[in-house]
Amino acid sequence: MVPIIAWRNIWRSRTRSLVVIGSIVIGIWALIFLLGFMQGQVDNYVSGIIESETSHLQMHNAQFEDDFDVKLTIDNASKIVEDLESDPGVHAVTSRILLNGMISSSAAANGIMVKGIDLEREDSVTHILAKIMEGAAPDTSKRNQILVSERIAEKLKVKLRSKVVLTFQNTDADITTAAFRVSGIYKTHSKLHDELYVFANKKDLVRLAGVPPGSAHEIAILLREIDHSDAFAENLNETYPWKAETYKQISPDLELFSSQIKLNLIIMTTIFMLALIFGIINTMLMAVLERVRELGMLMAVGMNRVRVFFMIVLETLYIALVGAPIGIILGYFTTKYLNRVGINLSAWSSALEEFGMKDIVRPSLESGTILTVAIAVLITAVLASIYPAIKAIRLRPVQALRKL
Repeated sequence: MVPIIAWRNIWRSRTRSLVVIGSIVIGIWALIFLLGFMQGQVDNYVSGIIESETSHLQMHNAQFEDDFDVKLTIDNASKIVEDLESDPGVHAVTSRILLNGMISSSAAANGIMVKGIDLEREDSVTHILAKIMEGAAPDTSKRNQILVSERIAEKLKVKLRSKVVLTFQNTDADITTAAFRVSGIYKTHSKLHDELYVFANKKDLVRLAGVPPGSAHEIAILLREIDHSDAFAENLNETYPWKAETYKQISPDLELFSSQIKLNLIIMTTIFMLALIFGIINTMLMAVLERVRELGMLMAVGMNRVRVFFMIVLETLYIALVGAPIGIILGYFTTKYLNRVGINLSAWSSALEEFGMKDIVRPSLESGTILTVAIAVLITAVLASIYPAIKAIRLRPVQALRKL
């Protein structure tokens, strides 16, 4: 009987109840959208770093990352790459020669890292060909061609077909200088990446630096499932004598960024729930004060205070249970739609490049987000009902019946 009375009570003032339900719907819809947008920013940042710099996994000589000594190579890199390409869990893999050095033109000089790449494999990992704005990637049939970023080209005041000079140390600890011709100019979404890396044919750097054929400084691995990174790295470390690291180990700022965003999501959810709780308290308190005589009558004819308390709580829960599913469904489908079409932030592209983020953000929801929001709304509704319910059971039947 009490549940039926509670359900009918919320529709006695239809307009007020619909306003509260509408506010719950809009609030939850906005919350889910914002949670999805912020998660999309995390995915955007992480995917950008993975694509341009870290991949899902990298292998190095254990001492290489300390001083980038050109002699510290993975001796059997070619064989490892071939083995990994046959692994069903690997999407793509490539090996690289990495040389710290300087690139200079007649106008300026800039410190860089030269990546010696196998173009076909590199493109399968980083999609480098899609980022070329002018010209083409270094031609494997020609010697000493180089791919530079738009930022480096501007600093050095060079263009396609211009000559630049690379200076680096070879395996004999001698300084090597070689002239390269610019075959193409690329641009990524990361300012830091573009100011640091240039690309050349791997065979040219092997010849100039004296690196043993078949060896490499780095093996980059892209998996089919990012969640398998930790287990795959552990397996590589057990199989090979080289050091395998996940993208989270290579770039700890990814984990920091993700944890900060998660903290922001918790704070945002709390703020939304606080706003919702005060709105519901206000509405239910008005409903109780308007029904003082009615509540007094119910208690006078034998309804005990526990049932009155339970009735007010149920009224609040009903309002939340009507509004919450609508808001969740709207938020879910809005996020799914925007994930498919993306949100274009190209107007702020220069600012996004500072953080290594792409122009298109695709909102997404983690598996537990909807459940978390639903539970938070129910808890909020229960908490919001307590004060109005206490107010109701403190009424004295005799005084309540005399209330005008």
